[in-house]
Amino acid sequence: MAGVSAKLVKELRDRTALGMMECKKALAEANGDIELAIEELRKSSGMKAAKKAGRTAADGVVVVRTADDNSYGVIVEVNSETDFVARDEGFLAFAGSVADAAFVAKSDDVAAIMAGDLESAREALVQKIGENIGVRRIVVLEGECVGAYVHSNNRIAVLVSLKGANAETAKDVAMHVAAVNPQVVSKEQMSEEVIQKEKEIIMAQPDMASKPAEIAEKMVVGRINKFLSENSLLEQPFVKNPDQKVAEMVKAAGGEVVTFTRVEVGEGIEVEQVDFAAEVAAQLNNK
Repeated sequence: MAGVSAKLVKELRDRTALGMMECKKALAEANGDIELAIEELRKSSGMKAAKKAGRTAADGVVVVRTADDNSYGVIVEVNSETDFVARDEGFLAFAGSVADAAFVAKSDDVAAIMAGDLESAREALVQKIGENIGVRRIVVLEGECVGAYVHSNNRIAVLVSLKGANAETAKDVAMHVAAVNPQVVSKEQMSEEVIQKEKEIIMAQPDMASKPAEIAEKMVVGRINKFLSENSLLEQPFVKNPDQKVAEMVKAAGGEVVTFTRVEVGEGIEVEQVDFAAEVAAQLNNK
């Protein structure tokens, strides 16, 4: 084993998703030949996990933990390949353990949280279930009053930080964010890049082509303001009382919104679309 480099071990781990010691042993027995090591590992049950490692894990759950004094909260996203596995008791228990560890550490460092027993538990779960499972991200939010909301499908979670008010108000705002998905707290926070892109979209709309420049400019301003109101949390009608804006609801409770974070399972992950008929045909042709 002494002759096996750390770089080679890392490559084999990346290609197989197996543990470090198992990879070191396989490489040592194969005299450093990574392809031979993979061939031998394919004969073992451990390769069940490795063969799944390249598949996209875009399903899963989000798990939330909040402090008793509402000073901080944690969201953890744990992914699986299918919603069936996302409902598995063992998978949910593992996700809960990751959330507990992140909460205690008050850390968003996935690698640090997963080091040791949790990574071993993940590898064991992959082998047992037969799907790729991964901890994608951890979010930590601290504040004077942090409230949380997890949607009933366990796929959307929100943390909200308020100044003043109370945890119940923070939870109401979090529920609103889960439902409406605002981009920013206030319209002043919307980036210039997003605004410019929206202007380009508006200017390209068919009804703008025949308008005089001064009228077109007024229309753009009006539509941008509408866009900002629709995508800014404070300007949005509160979901539980549409006659009241979120800002008004929070102010009536004696507080103000500081920030929020919203996590939805699988957002931003590109899922490969597989043509199963073509895949089967290809396999038959290769025989």
